[in-house]
Amino acid sequence: MVATGGDAALRGVAAQLAKLLAVTVAESAPAGGSVIALGIDPALTPKLGGEGYTLSVTAQGVTIRGGGAAGVFYGMQSLRQLLPPDIERFGWRAGGGATTVAAVEIEDRPRFGWRGSLLDVSRHFSPLAEVKKYLDTLALHKLNVFHWHLVDDQGWRIEIKKYPKLTSVGAWRAATPKVDNEPVSDGIPHGGFYTQDEIRDVVAYAAERFITVVPEIEVPGHSSAALAAYPHLGNTDAPGYAPVVQPRWTIFPETYAPKPETLEFLDNVFTEVLALFPSKFIHVGGDEAMKEQWETSPTARAFMAANGLKNGHELQSWFIRRTENFLAKHGRRLIGWDEIQEGGLAPGAAMMAWRDVKWAIEAARLGHDVVMAPTSHTYFDYTEGTAEEEGGQIGAHTTLEKVYAFDPLMGVEPAYHARVLGAQGQLWRERMPSLSVVERRAYPRLSALAEVVWSPVERKDFADFRIRLNGLLARFDRLGVNYRRPRDSAALAPNPMAHHA
Repeated sequence: MVATGGDAALRGVAAQLAKLLAVTVAESAPAGGSVIALGIDPALTPKLGGEGYTLSVTAQGVTIRGGGAAGVFYGMQSLRQLLPPDIERFGWRAGGGATTVAAVEIEDRPRFGWRGSLLDVSRHFSPLAEVKKYLDTLALHKLNVFHWHLVDDQGWRIEIKKYPKLTSVGAWRAATPKVDNEPVSDGIPHGGFYTQDEIRDVVAYAAERFITVVPEIEVPGHSSAALAAYPHLGNTDAPGYAPVVQPRWTIFPETYAPKPETLEFLDNVFTEVLALFPSKFIHVGGDEAMKEQWETSPTARAFMAANGLKNGHELQSWFIRRTENFLAKHGRRLIGWDEIQEGGLAPGAAMMAWRDVKWAIEAARLGHDVVMAPTSHTYFDYTEGTAEEEGGQIGAHTTLEKVYAFDPLMGVEPAYHARVLGAQGQLWRERMPSLSVVERRAYPRLSALAEVVWSPVERKDFADFRIRLNGLLARFDRLGVNYRRPRDSAALAPNPMAHHA
């Protein structure tokens, strides 16, 4: 294998492909014989962008060219998918193992620049190795955004050195609802967090796979865990104020209080977050912030009156605008769930629409960038099968075919298409205690969404996707990735792993 040019990122791609194929990377092509050649060609950029690529397979070898190193990486993933699934097994070349690939000429580029997946590690914590495995599977699908939901009522998962109680207290809850009998608690303490060194490790690991890690730090609601660690930052004069790291799944009334010590806390937290995550976007949540404590707190009511804020919706927007200003001063952009539009959207904010695409359409008309994440098509915690098959019904049925039929531009006028950055799949983990369960909920529905955000809409064909999916499921088997077998697959391909059934 030969990687032309001195680009460090390209050499990293070459090293990954060499490891997969059990070959070496040479300085120059050998005389005679076939060769795998990787290279960056700036001339491709005007047509294919930095993520597009060409892949040529002939009798003389394999050539992958990209407008940037990311394009070469995605070309590598396409080559990988053309090869037999057995190449995913370590030691597949032992004893002189070899393989062939059909001659092809491919020119390819993504439809959207934001192709993502959210993983909730607050409701159920995932160790570092599991996060990396999840990133590996995203990379296989050419997904490029990992939305890391690090903070919620049920646990704070990121080390903040200035506030150690966020992890010594906020990362641990007393119990968790039983998955098969939710009103009943298991009585077992649950928790965990990532050190800043571990965060840096994940960010670097993702970058090697051309995945941007977008952290989510919730403001101003979903703050029970933080306020359990530092109660004085909440609405202490609101009746019934008693924050805990929540052992239940629902929405809670705790919100950050509009007072100087709270604002200083938020600035300090985001300062440490920005030092860990180089992503252009920082997600601030902004969803499901209940207003009752603000409305019953004399301090919060006085603040709203003094600042001309009519209600809790406008106070929430005040928090979001202030956070946006802080991020903008540090060269970053704010993105939040669609509730940040209530009370007025901050001028430079981007919005992630989850309740309905109508919120994204409205935001796009107002000149804001949007990411599509509607519950109707992209919530993979929602069950696909019957309640009996899934161990209980969660949300609406979201089938594989329904996900594949999704179009992030549906209902958006052509004049605003450029405002739609892309889409992502959500994995909220109230009922996903292990990575195996996460994978079973994610795949192959996230595989379908990956094709939605990559391929031109006019080339989508569900019947063709289902045929090609069988090869991907066989690859999952070799990689040890769990999945839910599609209903119609029994006659198309055998399933060697019973736990997928």
